[in-house]
Amino acid sequence: MSLLRSLVHLLWMGVTIVPYTLAILVCSWCGLRGPRLYRIARAWLALSVDGARWILGIRVRVSGMEQLPQDPQQGVVLLVKHQSTFETFLMPAIMPRPLAYVFKKELLQIPFFGWSIGSLDMIHIDRSQRARAFVHVIRRGKELLAQGTWVIMFPEGTRMARGTTGEYQASGARLAIEAGVPVVPVAVTSAKCWPRKAFIKTPGLVDVSVGAPIATAGRKSDEVMCEVQTWIEAEMRRLDPEAYRD
Repeated sequence: MSLLRSLVHLLWMGVTIVPYTLAILVCSWCGLRGPRLYRIARAWLALSVDGARWILGIRVRVSGMEQLPQDPQQGVVLLVKHQSTFETFLMPAIMPRPLAYVFKKELLQIPFFGWSIGSLDMIHIDRSQRARAFVHVIRRGKELLAQGTWVIMFPEGTRMARGTTGEYQASGARLAIEAGVPVVPVAVTSAKCWPRKAFIKTPGLVDVSVGAPIATAGRKSDEVMCEVQTWIEAEMRRLDPEAYRD
């Protein structure tokens, strides 16, 4: 049954992304930019999350949203635990502000999905040129944060298997320090239902826990990232204790 559900959900996403991508491309060619264009993409992402609930039986429980800044002028850098593709769809669907992902430029080559994100205010980088990529992240990230867009990054850099911890990179903290904004840690237990690199998904509950903003002014990036990692990994163990029995 899980295999059949996964096939139907994949078909659902493949069919629904086409009209939304065409709408984004047409609106982009007509000069539409910024939050209005983002709302079209967000609508498809929300539909994908709804589809995961209807078809796959994946439910979401979110806590801590009240800790997010209420001032529309306040930028933040979201630093999110990364276990599967699910949270890349989920975060824009639940967050109150437009989000800009930092992602590798190879994703732009994916039909429809890549064309959509290439038309939005995102930050795509060339990982083969790390120094130039980081300069670009800082410059573009500061521009977007000043416009009211929140930047979202996965500090471990890649999807991690359930119950494991990757090496937390300090680039997100460095961006926040440069831009003068706080970071917000987010724990996500998506691998309980949507495992890393797995085609078959299973019904269940995904917990999302939003932490309190962490100030960055006058601090070193490694110090900030250490605090982020400590909070996220402790929260992951609280939310998914079965994955951390060892």
